[in-house]
Amino acid sequence: MHSKHDKRVYRSVQALAKSGKVLYQYISETEESVYEDGNITYIPIKWSEPKKMHPIIKLAKRRVLDDKILELIAKTDYDILYLHHFLPTKPIAPFRIAKERGKKVVYDVHEYHPQNFLADLPKPAAVIKENIVKRLFFAQLKLSDVLVFVSPDVVDDLNISTLGKPYMVIPNYAENVACPVLDVQQKWNNKTIVYVGKLARRLDEEKTLMKRLLAEGFTLEIIGMEDSCFADIPHIYTGFLPYEEMIKKISGATYSLVSFTTVGRKNYKNDLYSLPHKFYDSLAAGTPVIVKESFVSMSRIVKQLGVGVVVDPTDVEGSIRRIISAYEQYKQIVQNVLVHKQEFLWDEKKEEEFVEFVMF
Repeated sequence: MHSKHDKRVYRSVQALAKSGKVLYQYISETEESVYEDGNITYIPIKWSEPKKMHPIIKLAKRRVLDDKILELIAKTDYDILYLHHFLPTKPIAPFRIAKERGKKVVYDVHEYHPQNFLADLPKPAAVIKENIVKRLFFAQLKLSDVLVFVSPDVVDDLNISTLGKPYMVIPNYAENVACPVLDVQQKWNNKTIVYVGKLARRLDEEKTLMKRLLAEGFTLEIIGMEDSCFADIPHIYTGFLPYEEMIKKISGATYSLVSFTTVGRKNYKNDLYSLPHKFYDSLAAGTPVIVKESFVSMSRIVKQLGVGVVVDPTDVEGSIRRIISAYEQYKQIVQNVLVHKQEFLWDEKKEEEFVEFVMF
């Protein structure tokens, strides 16, 4: 399901390749041949996700792709099956086949799948789907030997301790790259708020807040995506940037806004428990974050470490007061970010712990 250089997936491939051979299957939009580079054998499968199609029809078409991946799992020689997702048309089969073959199964859970899978289904079908997928999801968890999660709140929500499975929480840490020396006074003077993202999200609640921030003298800079929702908001648009350039751009901003809605549902756990790359990238760049209050995992970190502002976009005036108050204490907040910077970075120690957990 993931492209070759998906940040989270490729990081695990590179880390594990330092201690063993990795057969890496990924999705490619073009025809590519299997090839080896060091300890990694790259196994691309060409696949284009159908667009503007009913989710049930789209799911049916996925069977062709799922069969190809399942054949690899059933016939390839390996010791550990590391899954970053599951096969929608055959959700249990990879786990069962690997276990029958005596293989160790590692399940890296990126999202809360009962809600994430077929997220656009309308009610009442969505409710039925969620109950069915939740049962399948727990069957997958039980067939796994070890589990990896993005957020501790997903672990708690699922009551993972009752399964008796070893698990590890690995948020979407930032890459440990060179970062410019911060000029805190300049960051304060800039009054720039960056919004970083690769995929367009729903920002209905955030638009009024953004406009009010502009009225307070802030400027808005969009990095990585341009969407029609920004058409009536004055902003600077910076297209997709290589990672180090993106970090440099973020490091010069006053704040990074991390607020969005994926599917328009208040109880969508993939939003509530999210710890996305843009959150860790911003803090690693030395820039305080403005985080939506309903984002449980992120807002707790911001409050505990004092590394930003927690706001409710539906309460525009209250949010503005919080942001202005934080702006008056800006130097202290940036200092908090710098003190805790290592907690936001993927480093050698975290990588060694991850490899040890997966392989032994």
